[in-house]
Formats: sequence, C-alpha cells, structure tokens
Amino acid sequence: MDKHIRDFLRYLFLERRYARNTIRSYGTDLLQFEEFLEQHFTATNIPWSLVDKRVIRFFLIRLQEQKISKRSIARKLATLKSFFRYLLKNGIIESNPVATVKMPKLEKKLPEHLGPAEIEALLRLPKLNTFEGLRDLAILELFYGTGIRLSELINLKVSQVDFQENLIRVIGKGNKERIVPFGGSAKLILEKYLSIRPQFAENSVDNLFVLKSGKKMYPMAVQRIVKKYLTQASNLKQKSPHVLRHTYATHLLNQGADIRVVKDLLGHENLATTQIYTHLSIEHLKKVYNQAHPRATNKSSKNRRR
Repeated sequence: MDKHIRDFLRYLFLERRYARNTIRSYGTDLLQFEEFLEQHFTATNIPWSLVDKRVIRFFLIRLQEQKISKRSIARKLATLKSFFRYLLKNGIIESNPVATVKMPKLEKKLPEHLGPAEIEALLRLPKLNTFEGLRDLAILELFYGTGIRLSELINLKVSQVDFQENLIRVIGKGNKERIVPFGGSAKLILEKYLSIRPQFAENSVDNLFVLKSGKKMYPMAVQRIVKKYLTQASNLKQKSPHVLRHTYATHLLNQGADIRVVKDLLGHENLATTQIYTHLSIEHLKKVYNQAHPRATNKSSKNRRR
C-alpha cells in the first residue's frame, strides 16, 4: 500500500476519528484505484501528481464496464475526493483532479421498514424461557426502541445503560457520544436479561450482549438473530438490523416527532441524511388523509351530481 494512502487512513482514524469499518471501506477503494493506476500506467509507485481528470474518468468508465452499481461508484468517487483533498492540503499535489468531477445521480431509494402490526408480531417471537430468547428479545427491543446501529449495539457496555433515567450512552460514528432514551418495554426485558446474564458472561466481558458461551457478541451473530425473526414476521427483502433503525425513525416521524430531534437520536451528522424518512412519513400522512377525510376522494362530488 502506498505511503500516502497509509498516512491518509491514519489521519482518518486519529484526527477525524472515523469508525474502523469506514476506514476499511476507504482503504479498499483506494487500493482498487492504486491497482487501476498500475495497469493504466503499466508501472508501480505512480506519483499522485500524474493523476489528472482524464485518468479519474478512465477509472470511472472501468467501474461501469465492470457493472459496479451507481451507488458503489459514487462511494468510491467520494473516497477519491476526500483523499485528493488531503493530498492537496498537505502539499503532495498542486491541483485536485477530482474537484470538478460530478457525482453520479442516484435514485432515491426509500428505506424499508416494518408497520406497527409487524413490529408487534416480531417482538412476540422470541421464547422467554431460555437465555437466548431473553437476549434476542432484548436486542430487538433495543434496536427498535432506540434506533442504534449494529456496531453501537455490539460495543454497548453494561455501564452505559442507565435504568434510573431510562437512557443509554451510545458511542457512535467518529467516537461521538450521544444519549438516547429507551421505553418501558425495553427496560423490562433488559432487566430480565441482565438478571441471568452473570450466569453466562465471562468475568472479563463487560459488553451488554454476550453469546451463550460467555464471549461478547459479534456482528454476524446479531445479523443472524435479526434475520431469523424478521423472516418469520415480515416479507421485506431487507432483513438486517438497519430495518429496525429505519422503522424506529419512520414511526417517530409518523407520530409527529420533530425531524431535528430524530436526527440527534439517530446520530446523523447532517439533517439531509434524516430527511429521507420524511418521504415515508408523507406517504403515511397521505394514506391517513385518504382513509379519514370525507372529501379525500371524488365520492362526495359524484353523490352530489346524482
């Protein structure tokens, strides 16, 4: 890996405090670009000053030829924009070849979410007479009741749960801390789970959620748990923990929550990221209006004409 790429990734970790998964994605994208440069110039250790706008366009064309999705191409281009800004700022290049390259237009993909009845069905599925059943329900309740991310749930410590105030202290992207409330249902099941957790958890593990073996939970294990119950409760294509995060945000907005509050609860940096949920909320409002308002359809005008 090129020295400047290594320095850039270190900068993202130490100064920008990006999450490890994000840094891993940046590294993968930049390694792919580095390999492309070696093929394009038929040489290794290409000076970054040789990369111009034309080379960037050739790279984007190559990605299209490989049938890479627009969304993935946009992410890779965003990585390059960030990297070349860093090179320019540090005097490694004199001009930024990516500065005027436009991002590809993406279709707005609305996040999938569960309806209230589906959520109720989902939360009735775990069997509460076993350790796994109690833990699984606690996981589902916390995902839906707080909207936290998978990585945030995995790294949540017992000490970060405040049962007195019904709050959790979450360490989110960029190691940013936020406080998120949870409801009575989540509190009840969390207390039941914690009452039997000491029988299974290893003494050295302070993570809230553990495997039956006593070790801390890992992402794939949680993904499997959520997928298992979502498959039984819903016909949604997506069956990941993020569905419950989408559901949390959508239900809050449907019940009239302020979008700025939802933004803070979700840990979004920009309001634009949260605004995608307003599309779902507007559709819900239209549906309620059409069902409830006597003049929402043209039935009344037809009756009057008769």
